[in-house]
Amino acid sequence: MNHKNGFNPLSRTTAHRRAMSRNMVTSLFRYERITTTKAKALEVRRSAEKLITRAKVDSVHNRREVAKYIQDEKILDKLFKDIAPRMQERNGGYTRVLKLGYRQGDAADVVILELVDYKLEKADEETKKEKKPAKKVEKPAKAADDTKKKATTKAKKTETKKEEAKA
Repeated sequence: MNHKNGFNPLSRTTAHRRAMSRNMVTSLFRYERITTTKAKALEVRRSAEKLITRAKVDSVHNRREVAKYIQDEKILDKLFKDIAPRMQERNGGYTRVLKLGYRQGDAADVVILELVDYKLEKADEETKKEKKPAKKVEKPAKAADDTKKKATTKAKKTETKKEEAKA
């Protein structure tokens, strides 16, 4: 029986599908997180997980097999030296698919495909922002002083205008 051996052709020719899949896998390894449609993400996920499994053993043979799929040397090196060692203790399930909703134009399911150990950079920025409000507390006091200064300068200007009108 030939169960679970099929794939989704994504309504594309073989060459287009192969090129798109290679580009998306390369982007996934470069940015470690990509946004795409659900159907594409599920197809890219299959090949990405197989490549990560290959990259866990750094041998000449595995590098050449993965290099058939990933053309960029920097990304290939990143996969073998950075991504695969992080996934060493995992036995699969290297990627995750997070649903975002529907695309505006054609209502396609849009998802985020990311590596499981992806660290969101906004978390670091939020901790930095938490430290800054102490400085922002001082700024409204300065703003109040500025409004007082503006009010006094406006009052002075109106007084000078009245004096000029009288003269």
